[in-house]
Amino acid sequence: MSTNATGKGVLFIISGPAGSGKTTICDGLMEKESLKRIVTSTTRSPRQGEVDGLDYHFLSPEDFKIKIKEDAFYEYATVHSNYYGTQKADILTPILAGENLLLNIDVQGAKTITEKASEDEALNGHLVSIFIMPPSLEELNTRLQNRGTDSEEEIERRLTVARSEMKEEKHYDYTIISQSKSADLEAVLEIYRKEVARLR
Repeated sequence: MSTNATGKGVLFIISGPAGSGKTTICDGLMEKESLKRIVTSTTRSPRQGEVDGLDYHFLSPEDFKIKIKEDAFYEYATVHSNYYGTQKADILTPILAGENLLLNIDVQGAKTITEKASEDEALNGHLVSIFIMPPSLEELNTRLQNRGTDSEEEIERRLTVARSEMKEEKHYDYTIISQSKSADLEAVLEIYRKEVARLR
């Protein structure tokens, strides 16, 4: 397990529009390196093959609202009319135990966690953010069409969201212009190894 001079792990945040390939990158990163994916919480229904506690913590809207009242989240937001959030315990416990963590999260959530991290002794200086930038909106549209999981209306909505998300890349530590799956993964692996070595 990679730990550093402080004994704490590093939190790697990866964001990018739907269809940018961030999930594939995250899967590849976990295959090659010893980091653990943070399981975030959502009120959306599980997609085919998704497992509660492995892909997401699937919560009812009522349970999610109770956790909000209990201040259990670092961040939460309504995305595509569902709640999504990152519970504090899912980050702090492993980071303090020296584990490196991976969080695949939308731009809104990444911004909130980055801001909270700067005020949090456990996370300050132990967070690295990476934005996966589609080469163009046309290419993103093609990728979303090829996935075959969304209606035309949903794709249009995702492209509108993507336009505003792409303007936020300047707030990230690194931006990768998406090329192929293998090139994107190599670029992220290079950043990961560099940052882990820097904090050792």
